[in-house]
Amino acid sequence: MDLTKLMEQAKKMQQDLADMENELNDTIYEGESQGVIVKINGKCEMQEVLIPEEMMNPDDREMLQDLILIAQNDAVGKAAADKEEKLGAATAGLKLPGM
Repeated sequence: MDLTKLMEQAKKMQQDLADMENELNDTIYEGESQGVIVKINGKCEMQEVLIPEEMMNPDDREMLQDLILIAQNDAVGKAAADKEEKLGAATAGLKLPGM
């Protein structure tokens, strides 16, 4: 086994994983609950919240907060699943620490 070739492959894999992580971090994920839409990036940072005009009644504030929470969690779940799927495919079943 050529150690130099193995090191080159490891370095390429490391760069490929870093590139994929950057791509995933820049991806916008959208979660939705009863018309409320939340957009986050791959780092789970909320980017935008869209609330339908008919839901702006002040009496519905608690319900609206709950809907925003549900939508946020929906978007976070989609981001985590996408990251796990893509990084899992890239490592082809290798057990790497922290992955």
